[in-house]
Amino acid sequence: MRLLSRILGAIQGSLIPCLEEKFGSLTDKQKKLVEIIELVRIEDHISDLPRFGRGRPSYSRAAIARAFIAKAVLNFPNTRALVEALQLMPSLRRICGFEEHKTIPHESVFSRAFSEFSLKGLPQNAHESLVRLHCSERLIGHISRDSTEINAREKPTKKMNPPKPKKRRRRGRPINSKTKPKPKTKKLLERQIEMTSDEARMTLPMACDIGAKSSSKGHFRRWIGYKLHIDSADGQIPISCILTSASLHDSQAAIPLAKMSAERVTSLYDLMDSAYDSKTIRDFSRSLGHVPIIDFNKRRNGIKKEMEPATSIRHRERTNSERVNSRLKDDFGGRSLMVRGGPKVFAHLMFGILALTADQLIPLLTV
Repeated sequence: MRLLSRILGAIQGSLIPCLEEKFGSLTDKQKKLVEIIELVRIEDHISDLPRFGRGRPSYSRAAIARAFIAKAVLNFPNTRALVEALQLMPSLRRICGFEEHKTIPHESVFSRAFSEFSLKGLPQNAHESLVRLHCSERLIGHISRDSTEINAREKPTKKMNPPKPKKRRRRGRPINSKTKPKPKTKKLLERQIEMTSDEARMTLPMACDIGAKSSSKGHFRRWIGYKLHIDSADGQIPISCILTSASLHDSQAAIPLAKMSAERVTSLYDLMDSAYDSKTIRDFSRSLGHVPIIDFNKRRNGIKKEMEPATSIRHRERTNSERVNSRLKDDFGGRSLMVRGGPKVFAHLMFGILALTADQLIPLLTV
């Protein structure tokens, strides 16, 4: 936190006054953008080396990456609106790193650069580095785990079930000596425990399909797209995220998320809703040294077990994850999804998560 305080003091004390002296007064949104860009330091994750030889020199990938952060902070609906804003606002252009008007790339260049960023996982790596740098030394009280639906503009993939092979056998009851007990196969949650965080994450599908979910008020809804699973710390700080298909059950992503979060921060309580009510998840949370607080699910008999009063009060902190979901969609471009494909969709959302994380870290410095 001392490092964060020094960074914020340098930004507010010298950088922003210098920019206002050179380009005029900045709006509140632009000041916030300067703080977020300087806190994230996304250029440290890009090898932006000059190219020698024939042909036109390539555009600065660091400046383009900062522009995508500006797109999330200023909540532009698409890349075309971002390019128009860069052309009309000299202060925004210089904040992103484009020195002159002619250095602003075409919209197609932004699209090609975004494809590169999504393949390399640039926003994911920058977010992990930001969390490790500024949150690893803190003791996190609660980790709130939840998922949110992501509507996509693409066709859902059709699930093709492979045909079952027909087994030919003789008629009649088989001899007792020939009957062999079927080997018990481990469930997905049990197999994920034995894997690393990367291997467990690879077991989850990331194709666009149809999802269905009941809200807290009992309203049933469907959507075409994906699910974004987020682990949020106290103060609405996203710690780790996973993108999966919309049809995946929330509990299938609990163990990979828990492994990712445990590698980045130290926490005490795991707060989850009734969708994560599983003995395997509870036991794995305890194996990490955490205290699982999971709402009980109604079983087939329709009877729901109630929490203890003290545990129920602590479980209310789980609404922290719902506020993170709403801020991502309303303020950081979570609803304006124009790209297609799992890697690009995840990169678009992670640019918003990256900006949201930096925005939530800044108020902690002024306390």
